[in-house]
Amino acid sequence: MANFTPWASLSGGLLIGLAVALLWLGNGRVAGISGMVGNLAPAGSGDVAWRVAFLAGLIAAPWCYAGVVGAPVIRLDAAVPVVIAGGLLVGFGTRLAGGCTSGHGVCGLARFSRRSIMATCLFMAAGFLTVFVMRHIARA
Repeated sequence: MANFTPWASLSGGLLIGLAVALLWLGNGRVAGISGMVGNLAPAGSGDVAWRVAFLAGLIAAPWCYAGVVGAPVIRLDAAVPVVIAGGLLVGFGTRLAGGCTSGHGVCGLARFSRRSIMATCLFMAAGFLTVFVMRHIARA
């Protein structure tokens, strides 16, 4: 709880909710990042611009924040091969689940999608289990 930041977390959550709602209401699209990236190449000509703009915003926002507030200190406690393996497993999981945590957890839950509720419960259970194993069993 040393890094608990309720106001920053609340404002970040509200901004995510606002962005998701605006994309849904303005474009009829779900803000699932894996779906945006995964469908970028085969997207129709009118479907590429909003995807590129959204992804560019995701990349540019932290740089803008760092320019105003300063860059945070980044510390990686895992070996590079573990990080690569984790990234590959997450990518595989998002394809297997038909979406990622942003698509299912934020957008799907807001729409009361049964598929998204199940996927989010499985994402969370896998995360809890992974943390438990890595902190309590793997180090024993």
